Amino acid sequence: MNVTHRAGDVWVRKMDVLTVSERVSDPMISQEALREMLDVVLEERWREMADSPHTVMEEVRADLADAGTFLSSGQIERLSHSIAQAFGGVDMGFEDDLIVAEERRAREQEEIRQRAEERRAREMERLKEWEAHLVDFNAVPAILRCSRREALRWIAENRLPVAKRETNAEGLETFFFDPSELKKCRPLVNAWRKGLSGQAEHEDDNSLKSRRGNAAIARVAALDRFAAHFRTARSLKRRITLVTGPTNSGKSHTALQALAEAESGVALAPLRLLAHEFREAMLSNGVAASLTTGEERIIDPTARHLAATVEMCPFNKPVDVAIIDEAQMLSDPDRGAAWTAAIMGVPARHVFILGAADCIPLVKRIAELCNDPVDEIHLERKSPLKPGGSLALEELRAGDALIAFSRREVLDLRAELMTHNRRVAVIYGALSPEVRRAEAARFNRGDADILVATDAIGMGLNLSIRRVIFSTLRKYDGRQTRSLTTQEIKQIGGRAGRFGKHEEGLVCVLDGAGSPNFIRQMLNAPPEPIKELRPLVQPDSDIVQAVAQEVDTQSLYGVLTRIKRAVLRPDDPNYRLADMEQALEIAAALEGVEELDLPTRWTYAMCPINTRDNGIPRLVEWASIHAKGRAIYPPGTGRLPASATASREELERAEKRHRRLVAWRWLAMRFPKAYPDLELAERNATILDEWIEQVLRTQSRMRENTRRQQGRNSAPWEKKKRRSPAPGKKKPFKKGKRS
Repeated sequence: MNVTHRAGDVWVRKMDVLTVSERVSDPMISQEALREMLDVVLEERWREMADSPHTVMEEVRADLADAGTFLSSGQIERLSHSIAQAFGGVDMGFEDDLIVAEERRAREQEEIRQRAEERRAREMERLKEWEAHLVDFNAVPAILRCSRREALRWIAENRLPVAKRETNAEGLETFFFDPSELKKCRPLVNAWRKGLSGQAEHEDDNSLKSRRGNAAIARVAALDRFAAHFRTARSLKRRITLVTGPTNSGKSHTALQALAEAESGVALAPLRLLAHEFREAMLSNGVAASLTTGEERIIDPTARHLAATVEMCPFNKPVDVAIIDEAQMLSDPDRGAAWTAAIMGVPARHVFILGAADCIPLVKRIAELCNDPVDEIHLERKSPLKPGGSLALEELRAGDALIAFSRREVLDLRAELMTHNRRVAVIYGALSPEVRRAEAARFNRGDADILVATDAIGMGLNLSIRRVIFSTLRKYDGRQTRSLTTQEIKQIGGRAGRFGKHEEGLVCVLDGAGSPNFIRQMLNAPPEPIKELRPLVQPDSDIVQAVAQEVDTQSLYGVLTRIKRAVLRPDDPNYRLADMEQALEIAAALEGVEELDLPTRWTYAMCPINTRDNGIPRLVEWASIHAKGRAIYPPGTGRLPASATASREELERAEKRHRRLVAWRWLAMRFPKAYPDLELAERNATILDEWIEQVLRTQSRMRENTRRQQGRNSAPWEKKKRRSPAPGKKKPFKKGKRS
């Protein structure tokens, strides 16, 4: 491995070297002979990966890019030679074709990057020029030829187009105006003085432009009147029933019953896995239902019910009943805006909103903004939830769930438990919903004794857990490492003591990981007060296009920058702008891709990607291929070794490939011509799901069998550990064999 990495052959993996070592029979073998054997193993790997050298090159390059590794021209040449050798095509020009194709791709990506930088700079310059020519209120009376009092009144009446608002440290707000827009308002001043609307018959072309300009600005500023954006919902007489309660209180039962009895309805879930469960619940009640998620659709033409993820809420088709689950997600900085839109916009006559008690103030605020009446139902937990003290790792028993907050910690704890002969199931965010469900089923059946999981178990899985044990009471939330909140302790700990399976649920902490008193305090604490009652909002495609029309640009980066700076002021009394940093970052990178219209760019900016594994550069590359009218075919599965021997590195690589397929399938649902062969993508995703599940299941079973063979004479793990004698006391001597 050291020799190959010093040579820069970063595509050589540990498994390749182990395969070579298994074939070595000569203890005095030379480095040259080892290298020849490695070349043979690599060629076998390339042939297993795909049917063509170009596809192999793409897969290898994508895997390396996921890990943050990018190839130099010399590395591309050596890798091309190896792949061409595998397909017997060195003399047929495969190697030259691969090198030329990679050089062309690298050149195109560099051109895109340079264009993006130039256009971003140009947009920022336009924005600065626009802001530089704005004037404050003091200039308005002179431009309109009116008094200060008249100008103030017309601002209060929303007649004057405010271009930008700023709030200083003392909380005082300053308005800025575009002089050219103010001049367009001059013909309307006399009508405004008479209290008229300003739409007199004698309006000239300038006044028409003014009204159109004001209408465009109204559309641009629609984020501060977000509820009005959902016209179908506002046209209905909606009634909201807010059902709150802790985990395991049966919140969904009443709502699902009302949904099944309704002639039409929609159930909105936070996860694809939960959307499937909603659909299955309706089907089990004899109700035909379709399914829509970001990457999957199951359409029943006879169905009048739909299960969907929150982001896929249908806003234009009225129904009788809607369910929106996990409403405490309203406070989530990444996805909260989707819950705001769903609650405000779902066109249902009766809306059931389900969630923890923490969501009550926010839901009521949204209902107030929508003028919808709210009924409240609060449910209590069906089985008691109690603090359970601290436990050592070896004291964990069947039915326990051990909670960590990163993939690495989950796999480390899994490995440690397996050395103690535990059968372990795992659940963490990088696993697909299908694998999570399979691991949950394995735990519920008793095929795994202990579940090791992240807070991914907090939503959407029915788990027969007796005790929840936190391996730490602190977590990194993407911004900082902090103590767990009351809601997190209750949401995750509440998975313990499932009604009908266990009489009570216990919430514990691992020895040395924190104080049991902290758990007790959090379980007994009231819901944490929500400091910010303004719901999160974000623009949609219509708003983006309206802003683009107003500022006269087709640059998505320019539009999003303007929205962030000017459309919704920071101290707006009703709404706050959601975090748009990832969308802005994607938009900035897409600036260099030509021939994509604004709605298409916006769709790409909304694609679910992970920025930590090369998500944005890959998205830009796909977009550039799309813009040229060429097809982007599904990512492959790569070479999947035997599940029994797969390393943690290979498991992580498979998870990243699956995420690549998730993004591809999401785009294929929106651009089927550019992203053909969805069936192949779904097959590849299924293969990866099954392999990952096989790795997790097989390795646990193999470790268990090995431990049993090694320790047939040792006491089973369920028995208590033998205690060492107290200091100063001798261990009693007993004759005969130990029974």
